[in-house]
Amino acid sequence: MHTLTMLGTGLIGRFYTQALHANRSRDRVGVVYSRSEDRAREFAQEWGILNWTTDMAAAINDPATDIVVIGLPNHLHEEAARLAAEAGKAVLCTKPLGRTAAEAKRILDAVEKAGVFHGYLEDLAYTPKTMKAVASVQNGAIGKVLWARSRETHPGPHSDWFWNKELSGGGAIIDLGCHCIEIGRHFIGKDVKPLEVMCWADTQVHPIDAEDSAIGLVRYASGAVAQFEVSWAFRGGMDLRDEVTGTQGTIWLNHWLRTGFEMFTAVGEGGYVAEKAEGGTGWLFPVGDEITTLGYSAMFNDMLEAFDVGRKPMEDFYDGYVVNAIMDAAYQSAASKRWEPVQLDDWRGSDDMQAGMQLADYDAEHWLIKREVMPDGGTKLILKEKKGGKIVQKMIEG
Repeated sequence: MHTLTMLGTGLIGRFYTQALHANRSRDRVGVVYSRSEDRAREFAQEWGILNWTTDMAAAINDPATDIVVIGLPNHLHEEAARLAAEAGKAVLCTKPLGRTAAEAKRILDAVEKAGVFHGYLEDLAYTPKTMKAVASVQNGAIGKVLWARSRETHPGPHSDWFWNKELSGGGAIIDLGCHCIEIGRHFIGKDVKPLEVMCWADTQVHPIDAEDSAIGLVRYASGAVAQFEVSWAFRGGMDLRDEVTGTQGTIWLNHWLRTGFEMFTAVGEGGYVAEKAEGGTGWLFPVGDEITTLGYSAMFNDMLEAFDVGRKPMEDFYDGYVVNAIMDAAYQSAASKRWEPVQLDDWRGSDDMQAGMQLADYDAEHWLIKREVMPDGGTKLILKEKKGGKIVQKMIEG
């Protein structure tokens, strides 16, 4: 049983508390911090939390809690993580870890120097479909991964600080790209080094200084490429989709829209439908269990179990640092209009990755390019001669 300090009472603090208190869990939030006294009091009353405060240091140092959860705006992550490390408490931080890789590295160094447990709360890496898909990829179901694509788009975030570039560190890339980049790392392999990024980003709709739309390509040492697509200008709710393609197969995932729960109502459902839903009438896409679908339940199960048994969680602050480094390169590329290297001062993965094609033998003289069954029942083979390099075709009658 754990008693936790919850820093933040916004949407993410609500989701985190709901996940921690779910299913008659014995783990409880014991103290909640908010910058607003009214909000802190109301949140504590709503969730049955005994203590609330507007003093961050007091919340972190509360003697009754053993884990600190950071659900605060991005510009407050470093201060909160430093205070938790100084208090000798385990610390879990929402995404992104920092506004830049340099900030993320300082956060990582602080917790590692203090020797405290740390977990990176990247919920979309823990969604049921993602976990199943990653396991299939790791089991070799689609062969060598060639390309991964992750998309998160919606009409924009819910709090004012997100839209302030100085406080948030950026726009749609820092807010949503962190999810997509880490999902791509899971499919390609987190021990595979990200090398460089090409990114387009623009402010297409909103009167803000940060980007509200972006598309990026991350090239990895294995030869794989991960694509991220993010937008605060998408209309129709929240679109969460992933794809991964390998030499032997493909996986498509849709986490939020068109997932089997569709409802039409002319009069409205009478309340909340789903995160980032834009309306309450017409065709709606409710979600049966948001905290499970979005990965919060599995994420906290992993974090608390890892803490109990003394192992690293699936996501820790080092992962957050790598993601920040990739996002830094994305911002540099969006400005320079060219491929930019990923600058990792601390790389803990493999440096022995073989990029390039995996050639398939057909026989002693030929490589196999493609095998296809034709309408007449025969099989057409496209082959390449190993010696001369000539492309030829061969028919096998059905």
